Amino acid sequence: MDLTQLRSFLKIAELGSFTKAAEEIGVSQPALSQQVARLEAELGRPVFDRSGRAVRLTEAGRLLRERASRIVALADDARRELLDDGRAGLVVVAAIPTIAPFLLPPVLRAYRGEYPGASVRVDEEVTGSLLRRCRRGELDVGVLALPADAPPGLAVEPLFDEELVLALPVGHPLAERDAVPLEAVRGEPFVLLGEGHCLSDQIRSFCQQRAVPPVATGRAGQLATVQELVALGHGISFVPEMARRVDASPHRVYRPLLGDRPRRTIAACWNPDRYQTRLARAFLEVLRSYRPDVPS
Repeated sequence: MDLTQLRSFLKIAELGSFTKAAEEIGVSQPALSQQVARLEAELGRPVFDRSGRAVRLTEAGRLLRERASRIVALADDARRELLDDGRAGLVVVAAIPTIAPFLLPPVLRAYRGEYPGASVRVDEEVTGSLLRRCRRGELDVGVLALPADAPPGLAVEPLFDEELVLALPVGHPLAERDAVPLEAVRGEPFVLLGEGHCLSDQIRSFCQQRAVPPVATGRAGQLATVQELVALGHGISFVPEMARRVDASPHRVYRPLLGDRPRRTIAACWNPDRYQTRLARAFLEVLRSYRPDVPS
C-alpha cells in the first residue's frame, strides 16, 4: 500500500461516498475504485461494505482508518518539518464568518509585513466544521468564539473578549437611548444568523438566561445580511463590536446594553499533535499580539 491509496481510502471513509471522494480528490470514480481494489487485494479483505446505498467501513476498514490516519499524519508532518525554512511556505487559517472579515485583514497585513514569503490560505468555516478540520490537521490555526465544544486533544487559547452590541435601524425608539435595558427588547423581532452559527446560540443563551427570549423573525447566512435587514427595519439584532467598528452605514445605529452586557471570547485553536511550521507559529504570535482597540 502507498500514501495515495491511504489518502483515497481516508477520504472515502470521511465522506461515505466514492463519488464525492473522487470529486474532492480530483480523479475519476473508476480510478478511485481501482485504487481501493488494489488496496483490498493486498490486504486480502474488504475495507468497505458496498451492499447498501451508503459506503460503510468493515471491521478491517475501521482498523485501517485508525492506522492510516496516523501514517498519513506522520508523513505530512515529516515533509513539513524537512521543508520548514521559516521563510516560505503555506499557512492554512480558518475563522468563523462572524470573525473572519473583521479580524483577519489587519492580522494578515501585519503578518505579511513580517513574513512576505509566506502564503496564507484563508477559509471561512462554522464552528463545528472548523474544529473537525483542526483536529484532523487540515488547518494550521483556527479562530473561533468561545464557548465551543472543542474535541479532546485540541489546543484552545483565549485571545481577547469583545462585547456584543445592539443593532437598530435609524429612527427606532430604542436608538434614542445611550444604553438599552435588556427588558426593553422583549417582544422585539430579531434577525439572527442561521443554524451552525455560534453567535445566534450565544445571543439566545444570554437572553433566555435573563428570561427575555428573542423572537426570531428571520435567519441569514452572513452577518452583513443581518445588518442590512436591520437597516431595512426587519428587526433588531446583536452584533460583535468588531463588526460595529467597521460599519459606516448611516442607516443603522449601535447601542450597548444597560448593566450586564453580552460578551464573547475570541480564541485560537490548533492541533498540538501535528507539526507546526515556523511560519504557522509566527502567525499565532501575530494573532496573539493583535489588539482590537488599536487602529490597524
